[in-house]
Amino acid sequence: MREATRLTRKGDLRGAAAAIRAALSRDGAAQPAMPPSAPAANDPRVIPAPLPASAPESPAAPAQAPRPRAGEFIAGHYAAEAGARDYKLFIPPAAGERPLPLLVMLHGCTQDPEDFAAGTAMNEAALVHGFYVLYPAQSAHANPHRCWNWFKHNHQGRGRGEPELLAGMTREVMAHYAIDPTRVYVAGLSAGGAMAAILGDAYPDLFAAVGVHSGLATGTAKDVASALGAMKGNGAKPAGAASGVPTIVFHGDADGTVHPGNGDHVITASAGALEAQVEQGRSAGGRAYTRRVVRRADGTVLAEHWVVHGAQHAWSGGKAKGSYTDPRGPDATGEMVRFFMEHPHPSAGTSAP
Repeated sequence: MREATRLTRKGDLRGAAAAIRAALSRDGAAQPAMPPSAPAANDPRVIPAPLPASAPESPAAPAQAPRPRAGEFIAGHYAAEAGARDYKLFIPPAAGERPLPLLVMLHGCTQDPEDFAAGTAMNEAALVHGFYVLYPAQSAHANPHRCWNWFKHNHQGRGRGEPELLAGMTREVMAHYAIDPTRVYVAGLSAGGAMAAILGDAYPDLFAAVGVHSGLATGTAKDVASALGAMKGNGAKPAGAASGVPTIVFHGDADGTVHPGNGDHVITASAGALEAQVEQGRSAGGRAYTRRVVRRADGTVLAEHWVVHGAQHAWSGGKAKGSYTDPRGPDATGEMVRFFMEHPHPSAGTSAP
């Protein structure tokens, strides 16, 4: 014990503690001089990390994964009977203060969530306007080009295939975060735009409005052969009554990948044959455009169709750091966000979808 006293006076607390344990051991106390043997460093149960010099010798509390902070772009994974996919989620700074809108963004072929977020700058828009953005990731196993399978008959309806998977992923995010259920939207580019149209038709109780950029209407194809025909402008035209789901469409009239006539089909599937108000304009980048606005009988906007003149198969007004973007065109991101925020779900004020 004298040695322990001497070491304490010198400030060597660790040495003093060791001396005390040694003395107790000699006196027959049941205090081990060394802790029990630890698992090997490659044991998957542990992550070895040295303690700082000033840390106490008492066992540390189990490490816990930090909660995502507002303003972060986090990775996640969803798995259910309909399938499993990775995703990225942007969490706005106002998260947790009140229920906020959610926008589901579906990338095009060969893209991934990071690329799509960079090209559309949708996260930047979410920072300004305050909404979550969910980017599901298509897997190469489901489609070698990472296209959403909009053209397969088993992925075109409610309760099955990728529509059910994506709806389930959306609901899971809604269950974990403070999401306003009357302000959930979906948008996409190309194959992602076609799948967004399918989700709007199949789950009108979940999605309040839809954005389709360079995409196709639900049911224009049933297999690969008919998909190629539809992309050339020879797809099946929408049949049956209009869905009435608020829809905004962007399409370049020089698109050589998906014929611009498909944009007309998407609008018809949403609004039917209602007359449209037509206006002409030019973007700050120099692209001319024609905007058709379809209104309901009460004067509220049901659909908007933006035809960007001279634009090819690319996100209008997008950023060059992402693929398939046309920085010269009108701002599709800004216009879609505006359109969505003007269209809460019809259940607003009654019951949540």
